[in-house]
Amino acid sequence: MEKTKGKTGISRARFMAGAAAVGGAVAAGGFAAPAPASAAVAEARRGLKHRGIVYTVGEGETPGTAWSARRMREDVRVIGEELHADSVEVTGDGVERLNATASEVAERGLHVWLQPTLGDVPQREILEHLAESGRHGERLRRQGAQVTLAVGCEFWLFVPGILPGDDVFERIENLQKGNYDPAKMKKRLARFTAKAAAVGRSVFHGKLSYAAAQDEWLEKVDWGLFDIVGIDYYSYLPRKADYVRELSKYLRWGKPLAITEFGTCTFKGAPEAGGMGWDIVDHSKNPPQIKGNRVRSERTQAAYLTDLLDVFESMNLHAAMTFEFVTADAPHRPDNPLYDLDMAAYAIVKSIKDRPDDPASDWHWEPKQAFHAVARHYGRATC
Repeated sequence: MEKTKGKTGISRARFMAGAAAVGGAVAAGGFAAPAPASAAVAEARRGLKHRGIVYTVGEGETPGTAWSARRMREDVRVIGEELHADSVEVTGDGVERLNATASEVAERGLHVWLQPTLGDVPQREILEHLAESGRHGERLRRQGAQVTLAVGCEFWLFVPGILPGDDVFERIENLQKGNYDPAKMKKRLARFTAKAAAVGRSVFHGKLSYAAAQDEWLEKVDWGLFDIVGIDYYSYLPRKADYVRELSKYLRWGKPLAITEFGTCTFKGAPEAGGMGWDIVDHSKNPPQIKGNRVRSERTQAAYLTDLLDVFESMNLHAAMTFEFVTADAPHRPDNPLYDLDMAAYAIVKSIKDRPDDPASDWHWEPKQAFHAVARHYGRATC
């Protein structure tokens, strides 16, 4: 499902880069579900309901970073036991990868935010991919797991036929140059979003959501189709009160608000760059290298994440998903900052290759300061 002849689905990392450029088997006995909160408890809740992390599944860009069920299971264990997250946003493409990861998250007793994001293939295949993933989410839900289904992410860019262009980068170029009809784009986007919501409802009977761009001029969603408002959020503002003011507009529908992505990269000045933090790599060089005189700063990343988490907690939002756990194809090079691609990664752990110049090299990850900062925040909040 994740591929069509002659074309592969776009990775979530590539998708995010494009968007920023414009501004196992289920246990037979079921899952242990927490006791439902009473209405009085729900009304009295303070802080986030779900504190989570984005976990992207994909086939990997090199033999060494190919998807591994073994790695995934260990990562999910760490997310629950050491990061103290109670929710995992399982996103990416490939039904088998999505389903295996969602099952593992459910087995661990964590909330599954299932968000299939197959892109750059025909719309029919994207909807079929959504339906297959949604059916698995429904099976998990019926066995007692906590599951939310998000039908996709920023369709205006991810899905062919809404903006002109055969892939994400062509669509970005057409958007930037004004080579599109805004009225037609909005109509096509609304039509596909409604189709995706209908497919989601037909196979999944829990809460439904969608991850929209924060720029409403670009993507104005009919939130009547969904139970939870979802926003990918990459703002940088001077004061916490400014974030509250900006986010409050997403509460006007009277529905729970989930921050489906938020984060920053690992260098000084990255938060100010917002969603463009990734754009410090010169991919015309072989191997790719960092542009300019960037200074690595794990502290900068950690401080931004905890500041935003404080804002989300103060607003009692439904969920916040830190973007992201690991980016295997952006390895850290402690020996050579020029090739330290992890500076351009949003991940809270750094991937380190055993043999930096070998595409087939094995690798491991180590926690960044951001991992420890988020773990402390999540751990305190759940005590």
